[in-house]
Amino acid sequence: MTNINIEERMKHYRVQGLSLLVIENGQISKMEHHGTLEVGTHHQVNERSVFNACSISKFFTSMLVMKLVEQGYLNLDEGVNEKLISWKVPESPFTKHKKVTLRNLLCHQSGIIDPADSFPPLHALQAKPSIVDLLNGKTLYYQSRIEVSKEPWHEFHYSDAGFCIIQQLIEDVMKQSFDAIMDEFIFKSLNMENSTFSTSITKSQEKTFACGHYQNGELVAGNYPIYPYPAACGLWTSPTDLAKLLLEFMNAIKGSSKIGISAKLAKEFIQPQGGKAWTGLGLFLDGSEHEVEISSLGWGVGFQCMLVAYPFLEKGFIVMTNTDIGVHQMKGIIGELYQSFMTST
Repeated sequence: MTNINIEERMKHYRVQGLSLLVIENGQISKMEHHGTLEVGTHHQVNERSVFNACSISKFFTSMLVMKLVEQGYLNLDEGVNEKLISWKVPESPFTKHKKVTLRNLLCHQSGIIDPADSFPPLHALQAKPSIVDLLNGKTLYYQSRIEVSKEPWHEFHYSDAGFCIIQQLIEDVMKQSFDAIMDEFIFKSLNMENSTFSTSITKSQEKTFACGHYQNGELVAGNYPIYPYPAACGLWTSPTDLAKLLLEFMNAIKGSSKIGISAKLAKEFIQPQGGKAWTGLGLFLDGSEHEVEISSLGWGVGFQCMLVAYPFLEKGFIVMTNTDIGVHQMKGIIGELYQSFMTST
């Protein structure tokens, strides 16, 4: 990362705060923190700074699914309606021959298509919706009942709704809230002290939580965008905690998981699914065999972030920012840092 002036590139893209981390040989080899948590303040980004991870939440959800599959609570290939209690996927001609399963939900090939402009962040004046109400189309976030629009496995459609179904399935099976289950099986087990799926930011948390910023440098409405569908995009975390989960995944592949995930199951999650070479289970893929690259990207109101890793080579790269610069990660400062990482390791 020595061939890029991060402060200069942040100024160029008007990025307020940034934190990055590099993993080599199965351990953290580099961390850098730049800028501030909030425009116009001196609250500096540091190792404990917490960012909105947006869709990187799906990687956490996938790891939780792995844990619950390993323990026999869930089955990747069983129709989710077999264990859903509070809500059921509506039966239709599309589900007559192929069912919606955890596997096709995780790889976005369940036949569920999110409508345009659905799943915005929580508005301050809106009550937190239940996942059941959301799935039934009774909220401002998703105003039609979730249903299967294509035959499962027919096409790829990136879907937050699909991960809402995964969340409801987990809650129905475990009979606890999603955040409580995540806390028990993932956060506490891996000593993640800077991670939460809470839908409210307390005064004490404001000292470490990054505010979101628009491309023009202004604060986003409410400072802290909250997504009330945790499994899809509700995670707040730090690069250090992300690294703990990523290293746990790498260790699982080697057969040395701390939380009891087998190498066989971990490797299954990075196998191409549904004939699509670029999508695994909750992760995206590039390359193959022992040089496979896994990635998870987060892009929401006021934030952008990226997690990339080569699990068999035990190296990885994480960057989180509190600014939405208006272009895809690979076309902005995150992409420049990723390219620098690729040429320096």
